[in-house]
Amino acid sequence: MDSQIIVQRVSTGIDDWGTPIEAWSDLVTLRAQVIQSSTEEFIRGAGASDETVVVFRTWYYDGITLADRILYDGEIHNIKETKEIGRRSGLEIRTQSLGEEE
Repeated sequence: MDSQIIVQRVSTGIDDWGTPIEAWSDLVTLRAQVIQSSTEEFIRGAGASDETVVVFRTWYYDGITLADRILYDGEIHNIKETKEIGRRSGLEIRTQSLGEEE
């Protein structure tokens, strides 16, 4: 596991004017291995589009959900799927890259 990922979770609040706001905060930093990084082409209603899919393998951490996201190498990744490896010995996380950090 030669890489580092940060799992982030969104929280919602209300600003001084009563407007709902969302803020991402770090949940946990994990050592990980990039298993697969590929661009998949999908045909959508508006035409073909490319998605960069990255699969991370890391130590098991309980509570990571599809609502969370991963920050890796300056890029944001939406979590699409998580799979437990063994009996809580590891976790495989399939993501879709959204591009550079905000």
